[in-house]
Amino acid sequence: MARRREDPKVEALREERTLNPRPEAVTDEAFAASEFLDARDLVQVKYEMVRRVRIEGETVSGSAAAFGFSRPSFYEAAAALDTGGLAALVPARPGPRRAHKLSDEVLAVLRQQLDADPGLRSADLVVVVAEQFGIRVHPRSIERALGATPATQKRIRAVTVGVPVATTWRAMKQIGRAHV
Repeated sequence: MARRREDPKVEALREERTLNPRPEAVTDEAFAASEFLDARDLVQVKYEMVRRVRIEGETVSGSAAAFGFSRPSFYEAAAALDTGGLAALVPARPGPRRAHKLSDEVLAVLRQQLDADPGLRSADLVVVVAEQFGIRVHPRSIERALGATPATQKRIRAVTVGVPVATTWRAMKQIGRAHV
């Protein structure tokens, strides 16, 4: 059975991270009456919510409620609009921005350990990081950080296959460094 193709605008909004997760919460009459205004467009909804307060003099609580937001969300949107313009209303990408635990210092120690003992597994390196820095990292994170070359990644992973992650966490608990 063929799947129905989603509205192209919805696809575009989702791709740009601007699809309003709760368009049904927008109860503003102008959005219901207009072809131009679209409750599915998160940036448009936030902009209009702030505009109503600043230009038309509506109350913050009334405007926020009509557009499906809380008062704190209104203030966040207003501040974002003030500091970064319309583009600041686009939600930021989720997740970490970089490998924040594996700093250059940590990676240097891991490379020294691997140079000294090429047979170390990523699970062993997790224990090294926990002992020396008190940081809990996943073996795969170490593999990715050190895996700049396929040969390095293959060498690390070849001796890691079959080692359950729980073993790594147990080892960290034994040395008293796991923050579980």
